[in-house]
Amino acid sequence: MHGRPDAAAPGPPPSAGRLDELLYLVGRQAWRPEAGVQGVVDWLHRQLGTEVALVGRALTVELSTPGFPQEILPVLEPLISRLATGRMAAAATEVGAVRARLEGVGTDDPRRVLVLAGPDRLTGKEAAAASHTGHIIALLHRARAADTAFRGYQEKAHQLRVALFMALMAGDTVLARRMTTGAVPELLGADRLRVHLLRCAPADRDRIAQAHQDPSGYHGRAMMVRCPVYDEHLICLVAEDEEAPPELAGVLRELVADSEEYALGVSAPHPLRATAEAYEEARHALAVAGNSAGRVACYRGREPLERLLPRAEALAWADALLRPLRSLPELTAETTRLALSFPRSGVAALLGISRNTVTAHLARSEAALGLDLRDVRARAALALALAVTALHQDGRAAGAPERGGGTEPPSGDGTAAAWAAEFLGPLREVRHRPVLDTLRVWIESNADARRTALRLGGSRTTVAARLRTAERLLERDLLSTGSGVHELVHALHFSGESPGLTTRGPASEGPDDAP
Repeated sequence: MHGRPDAAAPGPPPSAGRLDELLYLVGRQAWRPEAGVQGVVDWLHRQLGTEVALVGRALTVELSTPGFPQEILPVLEPLISRLATGRMAAAATEVGAVRARLEGVGTDDPRRVLVLAGPDRLTGKEAAAASHTGHIIALLHRARAADTAFRGYQEKAHQLRVALFMALMAGDTVLARRMTTGAVPELLGADRLRVHLLRCAPADRDRIAQAHQDPSGYHGRAMMVRCPVYDEHLICLVAEDEEAPPELAGVLRELVADSEEYALGVSAPHPLRATAEAYEEARHALAVAGNSAGRVACYRGREPLERLLPRAEALAWADALLRPLRSLPELTAETTRLALSFPRSGVAALLGISRNTVTAHLARSEAALGLDLRDVRARAALALALAVTALHQDGRAAGAPERGGGTEPPSGDGTAAAWAAEFLGPLREVRHRPVLDTLRVWIESNADARRTALRLGGSRTTVAARLRTAERLLERDLLSTGSGVHELVHALHFSGESPGLTTRGPASEGPDDAP
């Protein structure tokens, strides 16, 4: 048995043909992070006619050729230990009739050890080829580790961007800054922003975000976030600059122009603390964009209903409706709030809990509120109450008369009726009357297309087509759980097109993933 402290002197490289094969294998392994280095070990076996194994910690064989004699490893353990700890670079020995050569691989602590075993001693050229191959295996492992670290960095950067987005959605810009101490993104220095919501293939989202990512993990004066709820949505928060149009906004429009599968919804400019409002506007605009020729739409909305209702009466009504919710755990209240805008599976993803846990929280809220939250009209009433309290965060209407626990908000002496008339105005034309009738029956059927089709004596295809037409005319997202449907409920109610909002009583049927 003998060994040496230094690596073998470099020998001649393999012949051109074998080198081409090796380079091909290395290139293929390097660009496929999920692949191992078995192909390189097999190549060495073919070139030298000897069995090969890569040994890791505790004599663990990480990979080997089929005929490698693993029974020799216990005998080689002292030598492998010296190579693994860097006390030797290479060694050659004999175990019975087996001639073995060992090479320390890489610079990790402990190192892996490349073991070659066969009936004959390796020549100088063969030993050099083995040594070169060991270096290549070490480089492949280093590339794999670097790729794993890069992927981990990208995922952590994404998680931080999602956390920042959620802080902005909650209107807490100070918290967002605290979360990024030492590397505050430029976006948080902007006075106003727009939300651009890009619909694209799920696999494209990371590619697009990484293409425009800066070294700090953000996107200049913008921030791109994979939507944690909808797999085909890429949320882009873009600072609204008065001096020059944001570059990323133009890039997003170019992406839509280049791909017929893409669509883009753009909100109006809002202060950072109103990111949630901007996001809702972008969702509505995206619904319109999907039905337009250019597949790009900017939000052209009207004043929301909660801003038009008389403050004192609206707060008293909202306070009476929401008082039971305030006695519940904070997670239950937050689950309920999110369930008004997202399906249960989306709420589970946002809060990191199971769908069954979401259902349990909602059941607790239903019992406390006395509402059936599977009913779209109850959700609309609850959403409006939450919007009223969020709008007037300075407190409830002190001394205002309470109206009890009713679910119908105050009409404001005709203010709500005027808002409803303007909301439904695009559907009042004679040619769009079937669309309005379908919307009325759809809400009365708890936003269930199948039941709507049965009541109208038509098909679900016709119902879906009319709903898409309504989205385009009303400029509202109606086909996903959210504020557009809630606004439609209130518009139909205050215009007299649909019965009241009281929904107390037994649970009603609804869409499969309704809250």
